[in-house]
Amino acid sequence: MPDLRLGRYQDTLTDVSCDLLCVDAPYSARTHAGHDSGVRNDGAHDPALGHRKQTRAIPYAGWAPADVLDCVDFFAPRTRGWIVTLTDHVLAPVWAEAMARHGRYVFAPLAWMAPGSRVRLTGDGPALWTCQIVVSRPRTGTDRNGRKFSKWGSLPGGYVYTQERGIVVGNKPLALMKAIVSDYSRPGDLVCDPCAGGGTTLLAARKLGRGAVGAEMDPDTHRTASARLGLIDTSADLPLFGGVSQ
Repeated sequence: MPDLRLGRYQDTLTDVSCDLLCVDAPYSARTHAGHDSGVRNDGAHDPALGHRKQTRAIPYAGWAPADVLDCVDFFAPRTRGWIVTLTDHVLAPVWAEAMARHGRYVFAPLAWMAPGSRVRLTGDGPALWTCQIVVSRPRTGTDRNGRKFSKWGSLPGGYVYTQERGIVVGNKPLALMKAIVSDYSRPGDLVCDPCAGGGTTLLAARKLGRGAVGAEMDPDTHRTASARLGLIDTSADLPLFGGVSQ
């Protein structure tokens, strides 16, 4: 079963060494502000806005570059294999530089494209349908089975999955996280997500025969994710949005 711990990763994951660090940490303050001020078209009639509906506010603060550096400094020595992070265009270069400082081989950023997502109806210019994915691996060394990381093999150059409205704001599609976990880990590996949110990455790891460990700071989100992962018994319905549970 996945191991989802309540609290900051700096406090709860000090004993963890993993094969894959897969994290969807908070994006930059700029992205959070743009999201929270947005109006989208969700195709459903709203008496006050017609087909326009205010986006759900992100209930946590965006990350600054210092937060990214702290995260990489904490996990790079604890990660035997790949580090994969979903982020925005503001913090993607910071993630890449932080990983390179630890001697890791950093690849050009990939894109997760979610057609139709973030279709804002205010402001000017294009609505952003993509998030950045920054990946890195050790320059030398082998995985648990003695295979060189440099011989891992060719991987997809990006991902296209429609955004889902899930149990938390910013929830990623389960299909996307299953694809990433499958590409950057092997069966039996331990996958770590220090910003677990609704537990999608941990659920993907479990479904693919990986070990899964993570942390979530917010008690309510932790309980919701724990129920979703089958870690606690609950007779109450999960607080789903749009009927999406996985």
